[in-house]
Amino acid sequence: MPLSEHEQRILAELEESLVRQDPEFAERVRSETVYRHAGRYCKWAAFGFVVGVAILVAFYSESVVLGLFGVAIMFASLVIFERNLRRMGKAGWHDLTRSLHDEQPSGAGGGIEHAVHGARDWFRSHLFRRER
Repeated sequence: MPLSEHEQRILAELEESLVRQDPEFAERVRSETVYRHAGRYCKWAAFGFVVGVAILVAFYSESVVLGLFGVAIMFASLVIFERNLRRMGKAGWHDLTRSLHDEQPSGAGGGIEHAVHGARDWFRSHLFRRER
């Protein structure tokens, strides 16, 4: 439901007041989205999962309790990852992986897609060169 003119005017006045009082906070709020916030938590959850695997591998042979602690960290990380992935939804996931789906590479150097294709071509050229 769209806002009335009066509500839009009040909202604009509030935004203008916020920008005058604290411009850094206003810029941070303006640039932050649910997708970026959930994506950041997904990255931390993936890091936590890797830490859990490292703890499991390093300490399981010495102490089963420490190994189970690593498994608990892995499980908690997966739950956090899944919840934030759901929060992002299909649109948020598309925004995060846009560089993989673009027809033309964008940004600095073409993003992830350009890096993957470049690495693939490098490996192919080096592997086929050695076989000859």
